[in-house]
Amino acid sequence: MRRFLIDENISPEYRTQLLRHEPSLTVLAVGDEGAPPKSTLDPEILEWCEKNQFNLITNNRKSMPQHLCDYRKKGGHVPAIFTINLEVPMGKIIDELLLIAGASDEDEYINEIKYLPL
Repeated sequence: MRRFLIDENISPEYRTQLLRHEPSLTVLAVGDEGAPPKSTLDPEILEWCEKNQFNLITNNRKSMPQHLCDYRKKGGHVPAIFTINLEVPMGKIIDELLLIAGASDEDEYINEIKYLPL
């Protein structure tokens, strides 16, 4: 099952709702114990995600594509980046993340940014 790291700019309610619907998920947020500390730069977050096999949930649509491109040029591989639109109701995003967690292969979105909702 997928493991998710929630960017520090995403409401902690996303984690609460993901775990409420699927308690077997592993969901950490930046700043949690065992996760990167708050204010960690995006390239370091990508490195942490690769090392720990976590999928990143972010709302960073501006700079994340370039960070991923730069990271890939250095030979890095990221399980997946799910970029959410905060203007879409949370329930729709949670439903999509749960579907992705339960119905996709672990390597299905490797090195990809997927914009949610799909």
